[in-house]
Amino acid sequence: MTRKKFVLFDVDGTLVDAVANQRRVWHAWAGRYGLDGDEVYAVALRTRPVETFAAVAPAEDPAECLALLHALEDEDVRTGTYTAFELAALPADRWALVTSNYAHHVRGRFERTGLPLPGLVVDAASVAEGKPSPVPYLTATEKLGADPADCLVIEDAPSGVRAGLAAGMTVWTVNTPTPHPESHRHFPTLRGAAPHVLAALGA
Repeated sequence: MTRKKFVLFDVDGTLVDAVANQRRVWHAWAGRYGLDGDEVYAVALRTRPVETFAAVAPAEDPAECLALLHALEDEDVRTGTYTAFELAALPADRWALVTSNYAHHVRGRFERTGLPLPGLVVDAASVAEGKPSPVPYLTATEKLGADPADCLVIEDAPSGVRAGLAAGMTVWTVNTPTPHPESHRHFPTLRGAAPHVLAALGA
């Protein structure tokens, strides 16, 4: 009997080109607290927001920090300019999103760019540990009823690559000029990876 395969996508930088937007949002957030935007953004790239707050503004109320970030990002979702990377049609029950962002921001951007949403989104609020911990990807497999060995992770960021590998999954990188040294396969664009993703799913 053929084992069912699944694909787990990161979002920002992998499916949605929102890097400039994220940088602007974090710089605006940092400015409200008198912090250096570049330094804050460098931390935010590697962690979930709650972990970023703890690292760069430990004396501030995390709930207030998050409320401000949500307000800034909600405004960007409504008015920001960003594009979707090309995604081939996938079997509805065979893929999921695993993101360090929050699901309502992801849904807003997907609606504006016309990307289809899968049935499962594992976001920053869904897990106690963010990437590079394997917890987000393992949470997705648990909810999908999948074996990690049958999952393909599509990532663009080093922390996501490490998370997928630690979860025991195959990891491909996309949308970067050079591959992560530990990824199993690399494609300069998601469009180039799409037919191979479908083939890996047996679709």
